[in-house]
Amino acid sequence: MSGQVTQETVFPDIKLTGLTSAQVKEQVAAGLGNVTHDQSSRSLGQIIRSNVCTLFNAIIFVAMLVVLVTGQWKDAVFGIIIIINTGIGVATELKAKKTLDKLSILVASDSYVHRDGHDVKVPHDGIVLGDLLWIRSGDQVPADAEVIQDWGLELDESMLTGESKTVRKEQGGTVYSGSTAISGLALATVTAVGPDSYAAQLTAQAKAYKKVHSDLNDGINKILKVMTFVVVPLCVLLIWSQLRTVGGLQNAITTGSWKFAVVSAVAGVVGMIPEGLVLLTSLNFALAAIRLARENTLVQQLESVETLARVDALNLDKTGTITDGGIVFDSLVNLSTKGKSQLEQALVDVSHEENMNETGKAIVNGLSRVQAAEVVSARIPFSSARKWSAVRQTDGSNWYFGAPEVLLAPQRGEFTSIKASVSELANKGYRVLLLAASPTDIQPDQDAQLPDDLEPVALVTCSEHIRDDAEATLAWFRDQGVRCRIISGDNPVTVAAIATKVHLTGGEQPKAMDARTLPKDVKELAHVLEDVDVLGRVLPDQKKAIVQALHVQGHTVAMTGDGVNDSLALKEADLGIAMGNAAPATKAVAQVVLVDSKFSHLPDVVARGRQVMANMERVAGLFLVKTVYSALISIGVVLTGIPFPYLPRHITYIGALTIGTPAFFLALAPNTRRYKPGFLKRVVDFALPGGIATAFVVLCAAWSIPALMEWNVSNPVQLSQLRTACAIILFAMGILVLARVARPLKSWRGVLVLIFAVAGVVGAYIPFVAHFFAIVLPAGRAALVTAVGVCLGLLVMGAGVSISKLLDKSH
Repeated sequence: MSGQVTQETVFPDIKLTGLTSAQVKEQVAAGLGNVTHDQSSRSLGQIIRSNVCTLFNAIIFVAMLVVLVTGQWKDAVFGIIIIINTGIGVATELKAKKTLDKLSILVASDSYVHRDGHDVKVPHDGIVLGDLLWIRSGDQVPADAEVIQDWGLELDESMLTGESKTVRKEQGGTVYSGSTAISGLALATVTAVGPDSYAAQLTAQAKAYKKVHSDLNDGINKILKVMTFVVVPLCVLLIWSQLRTVGGLQNAITTGSWKFAVVSAVAGVVGMIPEGLVLLTSLNFALAAIRLARENTLVQQLESVETLARVDALNLDKTGTITDGGIVFDSLVNLSTKGKSQLEQALVDVSHEENMNETGKAIVNGLSRVQAAEVVSARIPFSSARKWSAVRQTDGSNWYFGAPEVLLAPQRGEFTSIKASVSELANKGYRVLLLAASPTDIQPDQDAQLPDDLEPVALVTCSEHIRDDAEATLAWFRDQGVRCRIISGDNPVTVAAIATKVHLTGGEQPKAMDARTLPKDVKELAHVLEDVDVLGRVLPDQKKAIVQALHVQGHTVAMTGDGVNDSLALKEADLGIAMGNAAPATKAVAQVVLVDSKFSHLPDVVARGRQVMANMERVAGLFLVKTVYSALISIGVVLTGIPFPYLPRHITYIGALTIGTPAFFLALAPNTRRYKPGFLKRVVDFALPGGIATAFVVLCAAWSIPALMEWNVSNPVQLSQLRTACAIILFAMGILVLARVARPLKSWRGVLVLIFAVAGVVGAYIPFVAHFFAIVLPAGRAALVTAVGVCLGLLVMGAGVSISKLLDKSH
């Protein structure tokens, strides 16, 4: 460290040579270097496999492949959904992988070590176990170490522990990788490197991949699992029944009509799979993420949008969330007969040092109207070891400023009332300092001592700067039934005082607790937390345990934070929320990042999540109705041996106009209803009446129209007319279900239903559309019979809805 302080200049009495070059080589060969192998838990191949090899994709892909084998490619267009849905999933997880791969708590900068009796500069990876490491002001500690000698070393460990105050490190003390030296100097022996260091262990735990739980996706997967057991045997039975309708297997192979039998069977299978719901879920999550990004809120996993709707417990980190980490000057309490202006001038002069600390800056900014004296005859700058500073003004006045307990300790008086005032102010969350005067001239040398004739003249209070939006945001969460708790590494008394200022619990006094007294058993902890609003002195592992305990009570937990000490808890929570100024490690593991660090964005974030879930529940009923009627129609076809009443391309056309496209618009509508568990049950309760009614009407048409029209279903032309008639009835039933989902219709929703109803009719008269989707419009008597079928469907649907309402009331 040429030109800088070295071991020889600071500690001339210490004769340490450090490791030799040979010893360093031995340590490197033994794998004891400060090297970490950064890998996220999932490779590119694993991500692609997990998104491609899904149950949904398997069913749709096999169905598409079967149709393509027959040469009827127009009936295989439903397979495009696989590509879109898989692409969205892969792209999202690759983005998460990229973020995780960048995760690093340590900044890879060079450090100085003492080897072979000399100070040498080595890269971060060049440090080995046992090295003598210099820790200088401004350095980030690259590896865990034990201090063997220090020169006023103070560390900022807030990113690791959550404690906002700097920590003094003396001989024998342990310094952890990832902390930052604020002041002083120290020589330390490296005790842990690479993956064994504290920062690396935190990083490794934070990097473990965690998929966000999704009620919506769980519900869809349950439907798919049930349908898998139904689809396979039903598909075989459908093929068998359709082969019989064309004269049996031998005739089907001879004439080539087996192709039409297979396509007919696939029509039933595809209809049972809510493929559009899977796609719409991914798209809706993605659009919500895009909307939030416009509001400076980054969603790193799409499923997190859903979690936002379910949150009922919000754990808030004090520093960075409620407060912004800054200090503000509050007041000067006069304890003497001296004038206020004289005391303010003295306070500014003693604070206005060349290298002001945060407290000094806060005082100078708070008293900006007071100009610091241009000439000060003598000064003792602030030292964290002394915990006070002093100044002699040009008129000969001597002023001392620092911690009250330190300044008053050598004095002859008791100062009982002053100590009581200090204690009272500290209990209210203030940082209290004392300004004192002395007739004895200050002695600005390294061994400066406090005189015993100090006269306390003023108490100075400072506090953490509370975010302007904190109180209003907390009030919003209270109104929404979300329980907020403040969890901090700071003194619980200080944290409770801040919680009171922001009205964390409304008009009630928040209940505070020291985390050091918390039970270790998760179940006991869960019971204790129900009556606690504020927790102080919380360690990183305890933050994680607190989240686990709230899970035991059945809560959906969100956690905010900005320090590395918060990363494990953020990962454990259902929803981790990091501030934009957070440590890289914290932002990497969070599902949501508030880019501009504004706490006030959270209500918008939660509201967006509620919109997605409420609307997705609404439209999920549309898709499940199709699943129900497709399954029932398939069973009816197998039992009665009739040709399948429509083609795959018919269900694609009808589904697009009555389910997929309108569902997309309905899913984007405003909706602030709070999400409640039981998504799947409510959707099934909605879908069963509509699905049963639709299946009944379509099957009745398929059974009766050939007899009424005297059609022969072996005739391809008449079979096409029959299928078109059934498709028209199915379309009408789909519009009725859409109208039920879109209620109230006296709004844009009614216009939406009308537009798609008209679009379906108009499309059937467009030659290209009619040809592509095999629509043969009925005429004459056939049109009349079809119209009767539509009217019958209207009556049956109305009856089904009425019965469903009566059953709901009876429950």
